[in-house]
Amino acid sequence: MDAESLLLSLELASGSGQGLSPDRRASLLTSLLLVKRDYRYDRVLFWGRILGIVADYYIAQGLSEDQLAPRKTLYSLNCTDWSLLPPATEEMVAQIAMVKGRFMGDPSHEYEHTELQKVNEGDKVFEEEVVVQVKEETRLVSIIDQIDKAVAIIPRGALFKTPFGPTNVNRTFEGLSLSEAKKLSSYFHFREAVDLKNKTLLEKADLDPSLDFMDSLEHDIPKGPGTGLRLVRERPQCAGE
Repeated sequence: MDAESLLLSLELASGSGQGLSPDRRASLLTSLLLVKRDYRYDRVLFWGRILGIVADYYIAQGLSEDQLAPRKTLYSLNCTDWSLLPPATEEMVAQIAMVKGRFMGDPSHEYEHTELQKVNEGDKVFEEEVVVQVKEETRLVSIIDQIDKAVAIIPRGALFKTPFGPTNVNRTFEGLSLSEAKKLSSYFHFREAVDLKNKTLLEKADLDPSLDFMDSLEHDIPKGPGTGLRLVRERPQCAGE
């Protein structure tokens, strides 16, 4: 949800049964515009909310002029004060692999679990149980990154790539037609292409390099139970709406 059209987007999303109170909406609208100004982002998106036991995390992302450049992620517990999260790393993802259950809602909370680690003692190698502590902030960073890579999507035509490289918002995009909105090929993963790089020249022959530069959902195979899609736009916008 773009911060500049936040109220309308939240109204549309509330049809799913999940919504924010009027005071939360007002705080978000004001604070996200301040985040955009203070951090000098080109756009700020309200990513969503992660429910916790004692508090909820409200997540926002800042985008630079190049829309596919790494996004900056921020969180807030009150929709007013925002803190910048560090970029996710493979080490972080590995650390949270054993963490289960709901979020607490406290970034400083530490999860503990035991794991077997190999220990060298002279010529002998043996395994011993080690207590590993993982901060909730680390878990938050990793979970957001995994969700983004898997299911953050954008309709075809919403972004375009210039011959010089940067990816920009297509100001003339008015939404997909009803027939196009029903096709998986009309949606892309909102990230740098991975699978597209492995396609042959023949497979790329019908692609428009200014529009078809991200991975399409057409050949995706959902992984794991309960896999769903989190649209960057809350619903496909159709021409004429």
